[in-house]
Amino acid sequence: MSTPANTGAFEGHKKLERNVTLLAALTLGVVAIGGIVEIAPLFWIDNTIEKVEGMRPYTPLEQAGRDIYIREGCYVCHSQMIRPFRDEVERYGHYSLAAESMYDHPFQWGSKRTGPDLARVGGRYSDAWHVQHLKAPREVVPESIMPGYSFLAETKLEVADPAANLTALRHVGVPYSDKDIAAAKADLEAQANPEADAGDLATRYPKAQIRDFDGDPSRVTEMDALVAYLQMLGTLVDVNSAAAQEQLTKGDKGR
Repeated sequence: MSTPANTGAFEGHKKLERNVTLLAALTLGVVAIGGIVEIAPLFWIDNTIEKVEGMRPYTPLEQAGRDIYIREGCYVCHSQMIRPFRDEVERYGHYSLAAESMYDHPFQWGSKRTGPDLARVGGRYSDAWHVQHLKAPREVVPESIMPGYSFLAETKLEVADPAANLTALRHVGVPYSDKDIAAAKADLEAQANPEADAGDLATRYPKAQIRDFDGDPSRVTEMDALVAYLQMLGTLVDVNSAAAQEQLTKGDKGR
């Protein structure tokens, strides 16, 4: 049996549904309040991503390789985000942490996997494997449908202004120092040339891999840059300790 209170509420709700203007105004009010609650805190915090130890900006050579990766459309078939599901973790490695993409502009998470996820491909294969796979994919993986990129090994790496690239990235929050920017061109050449003086490149970019990547030490090619980029993916952060710290931090915030 309906009570007077229930009947009154029902009648009030019917009137609200029939008054389009009032319904729209109240809906807008609710959405506005929810939006303010969600958005306002972002103006009082520096970053929404928890920083983890080991994460650093890309070296100029790795950044050049990343640009080639994007230019050739590698992101169309390869994602770079391992979801926290058992099947993905067992196949590709530890799930991706938000901080691992904090210096990506744009990020390469992806939503389609014609090929495997590459978030942790760094160090999984040798340089020679990557070079051969990029030149003739089916000689390495017979079932592959990836096109060949042999021209990368024949194309000299030419970056118009490495310093300007790093400067632009600094404007969007990537913490390159003045020294990083001033040394960008020299760093680009030195990382892939074992005969060059790398200076303090390894100090400014911890875990930077300094060597000839494409098997031809006489010059720096686009293949060098792309392989350098692939070989660093997923290698900077101790994901197990970082994930534990991330969970601890979230727990503290929830209290």
